[in-house]
Amino acid sequence: MPTPLPRRPTWASRNFRIQTAATVISGLGNAGAPIATAFAVLGNGGGATEVGYVTAARLLPTVLFLLVGGTLADRLPRHHVMVAANLFSAASQAVLAALVLAGNVQLWQLLVLSAAGGAGYALYSPAAGGMIMQAVPQEHAARAFAVFRMGLNASQIGGAALGGALTAAVGPGWVLALDALCFLVAASLRFFLEPESAPAPSGGGMLRDLREGWREFASRRWLWVIVLQFAVVVACINTVEAVYGPTVADERLGGAGAWGLAMSAYGVGLVVTGLLMARWRPRRILLVGNWGVFLFGAPALALAAGAPLPLLIAAMFLSGVGVTVFGVNWMVVLQQEIPEEMFSRVSAYDELGSYSLAPVGTALAGPAAAALGLSGALWACAALCLLLSAVVLIDPQIRRLSRRDPQGSTPDAPVPAGEPAPAP
Repeated sequence: MPTPLPRRPTWASRNFRIQTAATVISGLGNAGAPIATAFAVLGNGGGATEVGYVTAARLLPTVLFLLVGGTLADRLPRHHVMVAANLFSAASQAVLAALVLAGNVQLWQLLVLSAAGGAGYALYSPAAGGMIMQAVPQEHAARAFAVFRMGLNASQIGGAALGGALTAAVGPGWVLALDALCFLVAASLRFFLEPESAPAPSGGGMLRDLREGWREFASRRWLWVIVLQFAVVVACINTVEAVYGPTVADERLGGAGAWGLAMSAYGVGLVVTGLLMARWRPRRILLVGNWGVFLFGAPALALAAGAPLPLLIAAMFLSGVGVTVFGVNWMVVLQQEIPEEMFSRVSAYDELGSYSLAPVGTALAGPAAAALGLSGALWACAALCLLLSAVVLIDPQIRRLSRRDPQGSTPDAPVPAGEPAPAP
């Protein structure tokens, strides 16, 4: 008798499956692209300062255009916005790959094309968040978001390992070309997304929509307190992962292959913890999520202490654990607390605040390392992550905000043993 195929969960709608598959594919390329870009700069005679400038060039347009992306996503069909953004990113990465493969890429070209990639992300991200929120019923939100993040995080493992290996074996240009191809395939998949309930803008202009989004954002103290925390934490993480980590790997750990392996361990931590989060529904969702933020600084600690590669791999794994614990709970909180018609605009303010200091942090990475020493700059990043994770717990809203279960089942309870396991 043939073995029956696993039954697809009822909450896994067509849009959820397409968006998850497209995210996994684009994530494969995106995980390797920062490694390739960093080593393209290093291979072109640059150092930590130049890597920081190129990373900042990508982050600055992300910050500048997120509000535009959020407003467009609440006014236009979200899948159209995502497809257009993916096609734009595919084109910019293809041009960058061609220049790197030709062997004559200049720093200004790296800066301009990295900035184009950041603008593409700014237009894509708020629409993607709104689409995945619409595709998931609230009663299954924690499980669905955990599965979604597991798919994304699994692509981080393969993408980082492949990106590091290909960069070491054949050079960064081919990794950037792969990223462009992944964007193109993802855009093709998202073309088949079905529009959910149409966004309902106010009927006024874009400025009015932005003011409404700001009022929604500013009225929730727990939201802007976390965003203020992440403005510094994200700046530190980006500096460590995009600038200091590749620099240390190039100096004493064996180069791009070693850094790709460490980033893969980060991805393993993301996926393994996703299995837990698919079944665990903590009641104090923000409190539990912030416990994960304490682990964000582990890679900076390992690099600052001069740890060998195995200990760095363990630290990257722990960081991945923390990111998933926070990320799944954060998605549940936003879906629970933010009205659907406002979600993309509020998400844009969330990301704008969270990324606001990242361009400054990466641009100052080289000067900070020169002033404090590379080890001193890494100790500072780790200390800031730990300190801010503790400080936000002073806010009672963050400690007490609780899950509202629409079906009345008990939070913190495990999934019944007889229930089918979720599948992507």
